[in-house]
Amino acid sequence: MDGTARMWIDTIPSFDPDGRGVILAVDQASSDPAERMVCVLLNRGHEGEEGVFYLLPHDLSARYERTGERLRVSLLARQDVLANDLESHPAALRAHFAALPRDPGHDDRVVLVCRETVTDFVPPEHDGVPQPVVLIDHVGGPVGLAELVGLFDARESGIAVVAATPGH
Repeated sequence: MDGTARMWIDTIPSFDPDGRGVILAVDQASSDPAERMVCVLLNRGHEGEEGVFYLLPHDLSARYERTGERLRVSLLARQDVLANDLESHPAALRAHFAALPRDPGHDDRVVLVCRETVTDFVPPEHDGVPQPVVLIDHVGGPVGLAELVGLFDARESGIAVVAATPGH
């Protein structure tokens, strides 16, 4: 790890000042091909509030898993959706598709990004569905949450809300 967190349990005042939740940063220029693939899928978003994109769970979803005091968040994509979206991207990025780990709970899904942190935060559920995960996409390497929120406020980054599915 580079020493800078890429996952936070916090609020985004300009987005939802009362909502404490899980926030993940994804860098469009990351050296990690799977993280760049997440950014490819963000283009599938459907705009809700101005500048906030919601993704359908079959496009990109998140899963929470707790192990003791650690909370792990995985971003998952359906293989066929990702393969289709990657067709218009460079072969160098597409070459990494086959190496993505398969989701043990769903044969049709791949695991793109996994992040974890030590926390006592338990994402709330509504009707058995866990709280969504907020992704802030940006360009420029690891940055802190305050800088990410500043980029969003300046309209230099985007926010996507990703539905979370119950763990297996």
